[in-house]
Amino acid sequence: MHVRSYKRLIVASFALMIGLAGCASTGGGGSGGGGGGNTTRLTAEELTDHQDLDLFQVIRQLRARWLTSRGRGTPVVVVDGAPRQGGTDELRSLRVSDVQELRYLSASDATTRFGTGYEAGAILVTTRRR
Repeated sequence: MHVRSYKRLIVASFALMIGLAGCASTGGGGSGGGGGGNTTRLTAEELTDHQDLDLFQVIRQLRARWLTSRGRGTPVVVVDGAPRQGGTDELRSLRVSDVQELRYLSASDATTRFGTGYEAGAILVTTRRR
C-alpha cells in the first residue's frame, strides 16, 4: 500500500512539472506575426515598413488576433477617442502614415473604459497631430 502511494506522488509531481513547464514556455498571447513585441500595442515605428498597406492589412499581418472574434461581432474601432461605425472595415480607410499608435483592448477592458457594446473588444487608433 505504501508503494502505491509513492507511485501516485511521483506521477502527480511529474504531471505538475510538465504543466508548469508548458505554462512558462508559452509567451503572452502571441501576435499574428512579428517579433516578441507588445501584443496589445503597435507604434508608429513598427508601422514604418508597411506604408503601402491600409491599417486593416497591417493589423492582419502583425496582430491577427486583434481581428478574430472573441465574442459576438468584431472589435469596435475607436479613433482618437471616438468610436466609429462599420467595425474593422473602418481600418481600411485609415492611412498608416497618419497613425501614431494602435492598441487593442479586450472586451472586459473596453467595457470598463467605454461602457457596453464592446463584446469583441476595441482597437484604439491614435493619429498623429498635424
